[in-house]
Amino acid sequence: MRVTEMLPGTGESADPTTDAGRVWLAGRYRRAPGGYVRVNMVTTLTGSASGGDGTSETITSPTDRSILGIIRRDADVVVVGAETVRAEGYVVPRTAALAIVSRSGRLDGHRLTDAEAGRVVLVVPDGARPEAPAGVTVVTAGSGPDLSPADVLAVLSARGWERVVCEGGPTLAAQFIAAGVADEICLTVAPRIGPVRHPVLPVADEVPTAVAGALMDAAGFSYLRLSVGARASRG
Repeated sequence: MRVTEMLPGTGESADPTTDAGRVWLAGRYRRAPGGYVRVNMVTTLTGSASGGDGTSETITSPTDRSILGIIRRDADVVVVGAETVRAEGYVVPRTAALAIVSRSGRLDGHRLTDAEAGRVVLVVPDGARPEAPAGVTVVTAGSGPDLSPADVLAVLSARGWERVVCEGGPTLAAQFIAAGVADEICLTVAPRIGPVRHPVLPVADEVPTAVAGALMDAAGFSYLRLSVGARASRG
């Protein structure tokens, strides 16, 4: 299935199932050297972050999964909330570390193996005493019962992880965006209409964004890159 570049308006297209197409697609998502914070989410047309099964799996696409792999390969660490780990049975990315953010430290429902656990950190508030799976490193952040995005990023930076991708869930992703720490939002929009059980980005205020890139495939999925905040305002 071919993917076409809509913005910039090159009209170029490629088949991401081929080697040449994967290289072409990776070039659209490549970041310059240096640190960044990306938010990567998928949504329906009605703004739901999940399909009928309560997970994102039923609203994704082969191209979306290819983009997910590209974004992860560019990153040092993937950040995800513990609720998403429990809901989706998260596994550790092949090429990046995994940081799980949790107030309670509960990881029931995870699919972490002992071999993978060495690349996993559990970020909890100061004072929490979770029982983490074997091999998962527990790190504390902040000075109270809540964790801010700045707290999370500080402990990741201390470990040398500067290229960060937040994959949600919706609450955590919205917190990163509302806090002004996200440089870019990568958003896949599925041509699906249905109930909104989990709004994809439940922000309370408008967030300035500008479209930095847009792709569309033959199945009607669109793949957006949005610059956020000051970068978007400079346009």
